[in-house]
Amino acid sequence: MSALEDAKDLIDQNSRALAPQAVYSQILLMSVISVATVLAFNLLRPKNKIIYEPKVKYHVGDSKRPPRISDSICGWLPPLIHTKEPELVDKIGLDAATFLRFGRLMRWLFTGVAGLSCGILIPLNIIYNLRHVPTKNRDILSMMTIRDVSGNVLFVHVAVTYLITFLIMFCVYVHWVQMVKLRKAWFRSPEYLGAFYARTLTILHVPKSIQSDGGIKNLFDSLGVPYPTTSVHIGRKVGRLPELIDYHNETVRELETYLVKYLRGGKIGRKRPTVRIGGSCGCGGTKKDAIAYYTEKLKRTEAAIDDYRQHFHEHKPENYGFASMAAVPYAHVVAKILANKHPKGTNISLAPNPKDIIWENMNKSDAELARKRMMGFVWLAAVCFFNTVPLFVISILANLASLTAFVPFLDAWSQSDQWHTTFQIVSGVLPPAVSGLFGFFLPLIMRWLSRYMGALTNSKLDRAVVARYFTFLVISQLVIFTLIGVIFQSVEQVVRAIGGKKSFNEIINNLHTLPDTINRTYINQSSYWLTFFPLRGFLVLFDLAQIVNLLWLSFKTRVFGRTPRDIREWTQPPEFQYAVYYSNILFMGAVGLVFAPLAPLVALAAAVVLWMSSVVQKYQLMFVYISKVESGGRLWNVVVNRLLFTVVLMQLLMTLTIGLQYGFKSFTWVATLPPILIIAGFKIYINRVFHSAFRYYIPTPDELAAAKVYSERSDARANKLEKRFGHPALHADLFTPMLHADMMGLLSQVYQGKIGRDQAKLGEYGGQKMEAQVVEGGIKIAAIDHRDLEYDPTLYRRNWADDWDNQSIASTTVFGDSSVSLHPAKSQYYASDAALPRVQGYDSYLASGPGSGIGQHQDIELSRLDSMNEPLLDPRAMYYQNQGGVSQGSIATPPSLYQEPMVAGGSREAPLHRPQGSYEARMMTPNPQQQRTMTPNPQQQWGSNPQQRGTTPGPNPQNMAGRGTFRG
Repeated sequence: MSALEDAKDLIDQNSRALAPQAVYSQILLMSVISVATVLAFNLLRPKNKIIYEPKVKYHVGDSKRPPRISDSICGWLPPLIHTKEPELVDKIGLDAATFLRFGRLMRWLFTGVAGLSCGILIPLNIIYNLRHVPTKNRDILSMMTIRDVSGNVLFVHVAVTYLITFLIMFCVYVHWVQMVKLRKAWFRSPEYLGAFYARTLTILHVPKSIQSDGGIKNLFDSLGVPYPTTSVHIGRKVGRLPELIDYHNETVRELETYLVKYLRGGKIGRKRPTVRIGGSCGCGGTKKDAIAYYTEKLKRTEAAIDDYRQHFHEHKPENYGFASMAAVPYAHVVAKILANKHPKGTNISLAPNPKDIIWENMNKSDAELARKRMMGFVWLAAVCFFNTVPLFVISILANLASLTAFVPFLDAWSQSDQWHTTFQIVSGVLPPAVSGLFGFFLPLIMRWLSRYMGALTNSKLDRAVVARYFTFLVISQLVIFTLIGVIFQSVEQVVRAIGGKKSFNEIINNLHTLPDTINRTYINQSSYWLTFFPLRGFLVLFDLAQIVNLLWLSFKTRVFGRTPRDIREWTQPPEFQYAVYYSNILFMGAVGLVFAPLAPLVALAAAVVLWMSSVVQKYQLMFVYISKVESGGRLWNVVVNRLLFTVVLMQLLMTLTIGLQYGFKSFTWVATLPPILIIAGFKIYINRVFHSAFRYYIPTPDELAAAKVYSERSDARANKLEKRFGHPALHADLFTPMLHADMMGLLSQVYQGKIGRDQAKLGEYGGQKMEAQVVEGGIKIAAIDHRDLEYDPTLYRRNWADDWDNQSIASTTVFGDSSVSLHPAKSQYYASDAALPRVQGYDSYLASGPGSGIGQHQDIELSRLDSMNEPLLDPRAMYYQNQGGVSQGSIATPPSLYQEPMVAGGSREAPLHRPQGSYEARMMTPNPQQQRTMTPNPQQQWGSNPQQRGTTPGPNPQNMAGRGTFRG
């Protein structure tokens, strides 16, 4: 019996991970540093706006410009308070607004969770400890946890988990409703409706037999989808062209660096710069004049790139392609119909923004993707394995009190009256600091692995990083870290028993206390997380102050190269890393939820840090960071799914706690399982209710009727599809060497021969033309004025609609347009004839259907509209042709196209879907009652007189592109 009591005393006195003094020291230290950081930010912000408010500078004169903020100490707070979500969506985009909405969800959710757990459980736990736990076996932190609570009181904790589950479901539902509204508004915004990619489809895994423009066209024609394509494009192999462009651009950077170095201070250097070609470590090789070498190298690479691009259409096709539709709603309808159908082995889905595509992964075969994914998971497992080393170090630091049983030095340090306080400080500060240091590199590794495993877009890459990084954090820093702590405590118990001269039988007999040790250990780990959250709070404020960025930028601009390109890139607004920030918020939420019913103070600490994060990140997204490519908040469903998973994790840990307290044979733990089933049912419900509306633009009949419809002719203009969705290496602007304007006058002393003057169109400046000088070899060097170094209002605006999308015309306008630009390789898929003039009465007919213009509607229906080789009603034209080609007056009208009911105002109600095949079958079947004897009239041809026009069949009778104008 004495052995059992001794074991219990060992557990009670030595099982806690960190003493209260260690937690207090960490909270105090982080609070002091955080206050100092906020003061530094307020003092530095007014004089360093290129760091703290770069978006204000880059959006001068733009509607996306952030609100003005004063230079006073707290002048940055009022804009954060008064700027609401509708304005945020307009100014910073839906991705950023979605992130801030998720931050609001988390901060209010954990305010409620902390209120429930702290308000109900902490008083209950304290009262129970005061009544049943001896003073020597408790401290202020353990009294607030479930560690020493037993009996029926535990069912109050179980009830609180039910309340937390219902609270999370309520919050998630409310925010899901609002997110669907935001997505619907985004789909219907003029910017999205005007974007070319929004009405484009991606076709992946195209089999070799149809790897051509014609093959993709025939694929869509065979699917019977309600809306046809307006243009198609198969990807083509680009070989080493991307490498050549990177090589060229790096050469430009090197040339700029040596020119600025040689012309520093506005005067010629004493010695021309040289570069060593070949050799290693500064030995061997050949020394050459650096400026002449890189100039000649630049000339050769430009020639190679131009030659490659001119012969592009001779290259083999890839296994992916793109197809544009006449309107944005049409693309979404077709994408939804073809989702998960894989016609001929292909995958057809909505196309991403071309700037979002990771082109190197687009042409991977299924076998190659499978191999890379398998290797990626192998590497991921290796990272998890090797990550146990820093986790072991962190666990040692977090269990220094337990380690005193093994290390006499630590035991003496902890027991010393003089140094006891320093021991508590070190044990409180070191574990989260080491954890944060190792955690800095994990997101970079996860992003590289996800890219290696075949992510096709940066948006999908972000979603993969969130999923894998969050899972990695939960498994490694929550599960494995806790298991290591359990092992420490269990081994310590055995070691102390051996040191106490206990017999082997006594040690074996005491193993039945192991469940209690496990239970107490992971609850005691909560003291570590109480030191983790103060560090996270400090890092949030440190991110706001950007002190490291400020110092590093000052150092780079004064010590390293000072080329115009360097200055522009170093001072541009940084890209916001959504995946990393989402993962960190989710992990903090996971820790807070898991420990909410066990140690409510952890949930309170999570709520405080989440409130700080929400405020700081709103400032950063409004004034500092940019979204590289807008995805419309696609990360929302990914992060909400992970949030629901944390609820399941909380319930599983509560199940373990009740099972260890009551014993699993009692089946008392079954009372904790219903919330898991409730969450599973809730997940199925939100998928059915919200998923389609979130993923697709589902138009109403009125929206479909009013949709802006583009024609084949407008899509053929400037070969739009191939230019937008061809590999960027085929049309990307090459770097143009740039030099400070005050150095340009010295170029005549740098280069031999005559130097000409010209203008250079710089892609780096949004296509602006800059004054330039032409040196030997035809190389242009652009002059950049000092005031243009950091100013670029076009480059960092959110890129929604393309210029040519805004300039293109709807089919109703194209009817009178004859300006067509065709690409020779695409001539069989685009127009070859000029447009005909608009027929009288066309506008009235378009608005009200047949009957509005008596005696004219046949002429209008047979007039060429926006399909470039066919009349408006091609099946009807085929009907006439099949009758031998007679005058229209000698036959009756074929079956009317307009069978739909009329709605108020005389306009037709447009159907949402009409399978193309069934439509043509119905229209091409003649009515026996309408067949009459026909007299051939070979003289009728297309002419200027509408009464004398006949019909000329187009080369592709199934092509109905553009007929969406009539939507009938």
